[in-house]
Amino acid sequence: MSKGIVVVGGGAAGMMAAVSAAEQGGAVTLLEPNERLGKKLNITGKGRCNVTSSAGTEELLANIPRNGKFLYSAFSRFDGRDAMAFFEALGVPLKTERGNRVFPVSDRAFDISAALERRLRALDVSLVRDRAVTLETGDGAIRGVAGERRRYPAAAVVLATGGVSYPATGSTGEGHRMAAEIGHTVTPLRGSLVPLRDFGTGRELQGLSLRNVGLTVFENNKKIYTDFGELVFTHFGVSGPLILSASAHMRRFGERAYHLEIDLKPALDEQTLDRRLLADFEKYANHDFCNALDDLLPKKLIPMVIRLSEIEPRRKVHDVTREQRRGLLTVLKHFPVVIAGPCPVTDAIVTSGGVKVAEINPNTMESKIVKGLYFAGELIDVDAYTGGFNLQIAWATGRAAGFAAAETANNDD
Repeated sequence: MSKGIVVVGGGAAGMMAAVSAAEQGGAVTLLEPNERLGKKLNITGKGRCNVTSSAGTEELLANIPRNGKFLYSAFSRFDGRDAMAFFEALGVPLKTERGNRVFPVSDRAFDISAALERRLRALDVSLVRDRAVTLETGDGAIRGVAGERRRYPAAAVVLATGGVSYPATGSTGEGHRMAAEIGHTVTPLRGSLVPLRDFGTGRELQGLSLRNVGLTVFENNKKIYTDFGELVFTHFGVSGPLILSASAHMRRFGERAYHLEIDLKPALDEQTLDRRLLADFEKYANHDFCNALDDLLPKKLIPMVIRLSEIEPRRKVHDVTREQRRGLLTVLKHFPVVIAGPCPVTDAIVTSGGVKVAEINPNTMESKIVKGLYFAGELIDVDAYTGGFNLQIAWATGRAAGFAAAETANNDD
């Protein structure tokens, strides 16, 4: 008789793995110490839950800067459109917004986790409130999981404990520890999609939110990324959607120097912006320069722009030279923010690093070291940009791991 399947972790990847294994006839036990399943899932997208991206496999892979090729097989069998069909079949209407971002029509992340919970109950998955402590192995194969309360014998185990970001949701790195204890390599863990610390700009501009600005990231003065959107200055530096996306490209802190340039007026090229400046200067011709930018910029930003332009604040506007005006244009189109480093991984949306992909079968998510052990989700050394891609990794790897775990369990004597 089969000892069944144990899925460790009741987040996005774990719930998908448990559903997928149970759909294949597996007897599944889901271990989750939190009172609620999907605790991190319920806070994604500011509670709206960017479920996936409606993009096809190639575009999905293009948005995964770390070990994307590893996911080719999983995405080929379960891409963003498959994920959409899956959730709509569970009774969650979806909508697609700018950039192929898919959300529940209700804008409630809870609807996604609730749909998965209903499906788990319908499939008779046994939900146990226990914390996994160690993986039990013998003769190169998985034998079960030891929890804090008792042991759980298993023919197959799916490890889906998440990364180390947002530890309050239960992502504390225990899965990495357990994987390492049985011989797996865990690559260095750090934050991705994380706010950035700067060298003081943020403190002066704290609380200022900029919408519809352009952003360029430089690594050792080489342009590596550009984007458009919203950011906010904080007491430690910069954050907001634009910054979180940019941080995923800044992977060599300590080895490389990074700075940002913000285009405060991306809708205007330099010639058009210069004409706008001339019109404002004509309007404020007899005023001090420091009082001539109110129509152009948020009040909080003006003192720093003036300082960077190197134009004397009390100089009369009609005395500002063409050369000085060109310097001001440069500041407006290339407002600089020098980055000191990322915020701690605990502040990150996702974890970069994890169980080494070379030690995992990309078709089944099975360990190449321990037979019958499978991995899913953020625990693996893959991470993506914002836009639903990280959740799509969870769905696709959970699906692959669940199906393969069920096959192993069903063949177990």
